Amino acid sequence: MTISASHPTGRLDKEELRRTIAQVLDVEVDEVTDDAHFNDDLEVDSLMALEVVVVLEGAYGLRLDESELRGITSLENAYRLLSGKLSAA
Repeated sequence: MTISASHPTGRLDKEELRRTIAQVLDVEVDEVTDDAHFNDDLEVDSLMALEVVVVLEGAYGLRLDESELRGITSLENAYRLLSGKLSAA
């Protein structure tokens, strides 16, 4: 799987994030709605959740704290977290 998402401007494209998450989870992009809960709606198990985090860290050049990982439960939550970290970087 090849995913590249370099963001030197600190800006995050939500649709690109949606496509990235859909690719990692091997689901259709339209299934990854802003508020679809990864565990409940998309049936993401802990191993898949870890894979999402690893891919997002690599794609966006970030490190996420363990406390932040629990907050990545939907596209909207992931977008807010990553946007904040990219803006602060």
